[in-house]
Formats: sequence, C-alpha cells, structure tokens
Amino acid sequence: MRYEIKGEPLPVVLCYLDAGESVLCEKGAMSWMTPNMKMQTGTGGIGKAFSKMFSGESMFQNTYTAEGGPGMIAFASSFPGSIIPFDISQGDMIVQKSGYLASAPSVELSIAFQKKIGAGFFGGEGFIMQKLHGNGMAFVEIDGYVVEYELQAGQQMVIDTGYLAAMSATCTMDIQTVKGIGNALFGGEGLFNTVVTGPGKIYLQTMPISNVAGAISSVMPKSN
Repeated sequence: MRYEIKGEPLPVVLCYLDAGESVLCEKGAMSWMTPNMKMQTGTGGIGKAFSKMFSGESMFQNTYTAEGGPGMIAFASSFPGSIIPFDISQGDMIVQKSGYLASAPSVELSIAFQKKIGAGFFGGEGFIMQKLHGNGMAFVEIDGYVVEYELQAGQQMVIDTGYLAAMSATCTMDIQTVKGIGNALFGGEGLFNTVVTGPGKIYLQTMPISNVAGAISSVMPKSN
C-alpha cells in the first residue's frame, strides 16, 4: 500500500491500492474514493466486536478492496491535528481510545488494559487504550501537533492526563499523585499525572479534544 498524508492541521491520508489490495477502517471513516473500491462490512468475530465496542470504537469495520485495477481511498481526521503512520511490523503500538483511523487488514485492533490498578482507577482515558498488532501499516489520528520522545530503559516522562496519544507496547504506564495538598487542590493540574516508563517511543499531543471541549463549555451560556 502506498500512501501520502496531506493538509495539516486538517489532515487526510490518501491510500493507493493495487488491484485486489484492501484497507480496513472504522465505520464511517471513508472520506472519498475511486469508483472501483468495493466495500464489505464485518465484525471480525464476536470477541473482537465486543472488544472494539468496549474501547470506544464501533462494533463494525469496513474493508475496501480495489477491483479491476488500482484504486484510491481517503480517510480524513475527525479533529484538527495530525495523522501518524505506524509500521506495526516493526512493533506493537498502544494508542489512545478512538485514535485508530485505518490500516492494512493484517493489523489487528484490541483492548490494551493497563496492568497496574492505579492506572486503571485514576488514569482516566489512559486506562482503556487500543493495541495495534500484526503486520502492515496503520494510521492514527492525534489531537493537535505531535511531539515524539524516545525513552531509554527506565527513563520516564510525567504527562498530564489526556496528552499521551500513543506509545510503543514496550513502554509501561502508571499514575502518580501530585505532591503537596496545596498543589493538588489549587495548582489547577488535577490530583494525578500519568507516568510512562521506557524503553520505547511516546507520542504526545498538544491539543487533547477533552481539553478543547472543557474550554468551550466554560464559555457557553448557562441555561436558566
């Protein structure tokens, strides 16, 4: 599969398929395509269907196949930001809930629970993330601009909840409380932060959609 990404901060990924080649995406993700792209909808099995639903994705996925010759299909991001290509053949990736956009059919999507209880109860969106594994290319949408870091074994990064967009499956995630009662209550940063430990790459996003929603709601007129 050949591809190109255009148009940040409102990006779209254009996938160019040879005859008989397919691409997988979430229901409703297709933006435009050539007429010879044939769609087939499926769940991938009951277990995968419930797994996707629990992680915030639709139970159904669409497979588009180029018939009778080369084809093209486009997938646009649903929010201003970036589309990041990952070659899953080089290693599994953990991505934020609802971050998956499209992939080769050989890439599998499943739930990635955090092993530590603390990350589960207090990690917010970080508790339920998506795991991409298998082989081939996958495309993930990220809110805002993306900043990448390569963490060495044991090296850590402290991240405000919501800013972690993706990480290598070799990384681990936990939470830590903000030190000091005054800092926790009046610092405006919440009670907990996410701590990611290497080795592996992390991808941080500069404009989490949850923060944008909170900012908009704070200035919306209140109904009486």
